Amino acid sequence: MIYDVIVVGSGFSAIAVTCNLIEQLPASAKIAVVGDDPGFGRGTAYRTELYLHRLNVPAGRMSLLPHHPDDFVDWLKSHGRLMQAGDFASRSDYGLYVRDALARLLRKRDGRCRVDFIRAKATGCVERYSSTLAFHLGNGDEIAGKNVVLCLGVGNANLPVDPAGVPLSLRPRIVENPWRLSWLRRVASSDAVCILGSGLTMIDQVLALRAHGHNGRIDVLSRRGLAPLGHARKPPAPLPIDVQALPRTISGILKSLREKSRAVDDWRSVMDGLRPVTQALWQRLSSQERARFLRHALPWWNIHRHRVAPDVFGTFDKLVSEGTVRFHAGFLKSLGAGEDRLLAGYRIRGTPDIAEIRADWLVNCTGMERAGISHSPLLKELSRFQLIAPDPLGLGIQVDASSEVTAPSRILPARLFAVGALTAGQFWEITAVPDIRVQAKAVVEKIAAKRPITEA
Repeated sequence: MIYDVIVVGSGFSAIAVTCNLIEQLPASAKIAVVGDDPGFGRGTAYRTELYLHRLNVPAGRMSLLPHHPDDFVDWLKSHGRLMQAGDFASRSDYGLYVRDALARLLRKRDGRCRVDFIRAKATGCVERYSSTLAFHLGNGDEIAGKNVVLCLGVGNANLPVDPAGVPLSLRPRIVENPWRLSWLRRVASSDAVCILGSGLTMIDQVLALRAHGHNGRIDVLSRRGLAPLGHARKPPAPLPIDVQALPRTISGILKSLREKSRAVDDWRSVMDGLRPVTQALWQRLSSQERARFLRHALPWWNIHRHRVAPDVFGTFDKLVSEGTVRFHAGFLKSLGAGEDRLLAGYRIRGTPDIAEIRADWLVNCTGMERAGISHSPLLKELSRFQLIAPDPLGLGIQVDASSEVTAPSRILPARLFAVGALTAGQFWEITAVPDIRVQAKAVVEKIAAKRPITEA
């Protein structure tokens, strides 16, 4: 089967692209969506059923299609969730909304293009046709497309050290993927828990533990011991920021932003002012300055830029102030065991001293791995054929300003695009819904404008 468009992936990026394709392509078009995740479109973040797991972006900015800005808020109200545009909805509700939004478009039979959902993994590519790119599927089939959109996300990062020193009897108490929430049922109320990583995933798991009746100590170990900050209950107006007036070095930019923050009542207005111009700011930086940002400024960017809902922050901050959650800044060096407990050995930040955290459970919340070629057999195959090239900083693959893949040394047999985390090297801020939905719409507009589809 030869398709006009093949969407590779089954997370939010894939569903955003698919919905835009249904809206924009003629009835004669044929689309294939290839992915092996049974929870298509919901992904890890939106599959959680715990109401305390909230979105980190207000509902008014979370509609699937940017040209229907009130869609999500209207959905919430129609399902009995009396929320306003500035409220923070649950992630589970958002996952249901995304599913319903796609179903609503698929129910439109008149004038709608053909969409085939293929439950399989694309395992490799083959050049068999002059104007298409063909893929081998895990189910033994083969399909080809005139346009291909790569929507491959990223998985949970691996443990920072090898747990080989932990006895087999204690290995089940190391939670390598915290989103498989079945582990929570095995945690006793008074068990000591050590969490590796102090970002948004850590806060989610702390709240999940408390919701399951846990009241023991929680130690959090990360390199700098920083935790995400909270949104304001009454957000200040964003401060307009002229990107062209900012310096081109990370040190100069930080100095300027600090000065702006001191001149306003709430530093959040500066961060919110940066949001619409972040991609432009990133693209002004040289590769050396981008690397410097990743080495030195990224942790502070994350805690100020990617904040949590006000009530979630209040609940978490109370646990910290009470001493239930304790932070440790250091570098994990070893995992072992002693007296039927896990031992996490770490070098205290800024010193050569080694300390230990003793816990009944160790939970890997170091976040998501960086998007790259190495985590995907399909991307390795595309790279072998020189159809894609890695971003120099390991931030996905190389694409141009319109998200079209730039092949390193040859002409692509088909038009190849990427959406979402794979394009972070070009856009940096491209993992949140407000950014991905705009990117998905723009990619589909470019596909539709070329008119590779034969009109009926």
